[in-house]
Amino acid sequence: MQTAQRNSLRLLQWMMAASLALPVALFVFASAVSWVSVNQTADREIERSLDVVHEHALKVLETIDRSLSEIAEIIRGIPDAGITSREETLHQRLKQLVGSLPQVKSTWIFDARGRALVNSLVTPPPDIDFSDRDYFKAHVAGDVGTYIGEALKPRPPYQGAPFFGFSRRRQNEDGSFAGVIQASVLPEYFENFYARIGREPGSFFALGLKDGAILARFPATDQEVRLDLSGAVGQQIAANPRAGLITVTSPADGIERRLGYQRLAEYPIYISAGLETSAIRERWFSTVSQHLIFGAPATALLFSLLALALRRTRHLYAEAARRQEAEDALKHGQRLEALGQLTGGVAHDFNNLLTVIRASVDLLRRPDLPEPRRLRYIDAISDTVTRAARLTSQLLAFARRQTLKPELFDVGQNVQTLGEMIKTLVGARIEIEIDGPSEPCIVNADAGQFETAMINMAVNARDAMDGRGKLTIAVRAATELPSAIVQSQDSHSQGNASAGQKSSGQKPTGYVAVSVEDTGVGIPQEQFGRIFEPFFTTKEVGQGTGLGLSQVFGFAKQSGGEVAVASEVGKGSVFTLYLPRAAADVRPQQISAEDAPPLDGRGMSVLVVEDNIEVGKFATDALAELGYGTTLVENATHALEELAAGADRYDVVFTDVVMPGMTGIELAQEIRRYHADLPVVLTSGYSHGLSESGSDGFELLQKPYSIEQLSRVLHAVARWRMMKRATATRAS
Repeated sequence: MQTAQRNSLRLLQWMMAASLALPVALFVFASAVSWVSVNQTADREIERSLDVVHEHALKVLETIDRSLSEIAEIIRGIPDAGITSREETLHQRLKQLVGSLPQVKSTWIFDARGRALVNSLVTPPPDIDFSDRDYFKAHVAGDVGTYIGEALKPRPPYQGAPFFGFSRRRQNEDGSFAGVIQASVLPEYFENFYARIGREPGSFFALGLKDGAILARFPATDQEVRLDLSGAVGQQIAANPRAGLITVTSPADGIERRLGYQRLAEYPIYISAGLETSAIRERWFSTVSQHLIFGAPATALLFSLLALALRRTRHLYAEAARRQEAEDALKHGQRLEALGQLTGGVAHDFNNLLTVIRASVDLLRRPDLPEPRRLRYIDAISDTVTRAARLTSQLLAFARRQTLKPELFDVGQNVQTLGEMIKTLVGARIEIEIDGPSEPCIVNADAGQFETAMINMAVNARDAMDGRGKLTIAVRAATELPSAIVQSQDSHSQGNASAGQKSSGQKPTGYVAVSVEDTGVGIPQEQFGRIFEPFFTTKEVGQGTGLGLSQVFGFAKQSGGEVAVASEVGKGSVFTLYLPRAAADVRPQQISAEDAPPLDGRGMSVLVVEDNIEVGKFATDALAELGYGTTLVENATHALEELAAGADRYDVVFTDVVMPGMTGIELAQEIRRYHADLPVVLTSGYSHGLSESGSDGFELLQKPYSIEQLSRVLHAVARWRMMKRATATRAS
């Protein structure tokens, strides 16, 4: 019993001793490891900082070297007298060069006597002897290449910050000494850079000569600093002249630092970066104090928990990475499928249109073609171009890149006006009912795009009913948009779907809802999510483009509205277009006819700006046929030059939007600034800037345009300027 007790006490004593010894041993071991780690981390930080300042200094000095080469090339073969005779021109060139180099204070060209022939500061330069400067004396005896001297102060009457010289020898054709080309480099340029990157406590940076003279340093000091290379530090640098790490006490402030140094390519320059050893010790004390606070057992426990968490995190990250790869592969496949569908649809429809145009052109080239057939082929080309423009417009509308022309109009009246056209489109076997609103429903939207959307929804309803059934069009006021959900149900339930996400924010005045309801076959569940995709159609090949509903979708979203779908298989569908409602006190605008005849342009002068020469010649030829006087320029710069020579010669400027250099909108803004009374008309097939920001108040004519449209727009915007001219003529 006593033996067992003694053994138990002895075990407890050993456990008590171990409970003290183990934490102490762990603490000593952790402290030693931490000391090594902190110093290694500090060395790596110093090496990274050294790489940064080395790259910076090398680029700066190489730039200065190239600048001296440029100066030497400029004055190559020119004697001193020739340089003096060109002093003003060379002064401006040097001044321009210095202005592009923030690290250079000034540049100089000296003769063999040390007198300045030209510099970048003043003209003419004062007659001062600089032959005693180190950057001059270094080149007298022979060619030493690029010389970098010690820090100097400006010599009166010159003032400013200290500098160090960066110079090259000038030689005559026989190799004799002709003078020096020199650049005065600012140490403060390097010091400012070091201050920006030296954010760690105790950071140090320096730029110095290989003889130990310091040219620039951070933290900066007013006294001249030179490193003593005769002792142990010099021996270490001599043993590793290219790069290395040393611990040195600065003679300027007496602070001990851990420094990394590196030779700067072929230049006699060393750059260095470092940390105060006190800052490194402070890091170590900070790490050790954490062990003292929490204790060795707590540290070991924390390490175990962290290791467990790390393994768990790695496992979770691996799972997330595999899941992300799978999702990316799925999205990539979906994008490729959508791109293939879109590309195939565009290629199919445009190839059909191009086939008609190509065949018509070939037939028009045949000799002895009867006049009726010639007119028929010309009409076919015109109709095909219109269909191509409509196809492009529908694609842009789906992508929400169409340039809209918002105007105020009453949706109820517009739908009533479209009623007859829709009756013709859907056929006599479909009964049409139009349910108008009890109050005006004014919107501010593109009326042409709205009419296209209505026709597309009506044609879609006609095809769903196979030409027989009832079509109901209703206009009503709505207070909010539908929920952004997509659902579909079978014949015993009803589904609602919304194309895209719900518009952010509700208009204070609400919305106008236009619904098109049919009694057709409805939309199957598997097709519900694709009805707004471009070129998606359930019709036979050649029976539809698949762009109708995509145009409705794009127009609604770009106008700040929404399009929703409710469908029940076997009982029909309801497409509802929501547009933001305008204020009640506004009045709709009158819409001019699109097919008005061309207006005579005699007496009007147009400046046409078009970078595509063929398009520009078409516009000028067409306007000339109508009597307009035209001038064609190919870019905005030439247009401004033409207007500067006399803007009164023109009644209107007609410019393309997308051009190299200055765009048409920027040109129009410049004309508005300097020739406010000169109207500008923009034209474009597509411009991202127009679709995002609009035309900035300028009249816009979409490509492709007809001669009639061009003449009508130009005549409308230039009418008031012509009236002003006529009034001035009568007064004179």
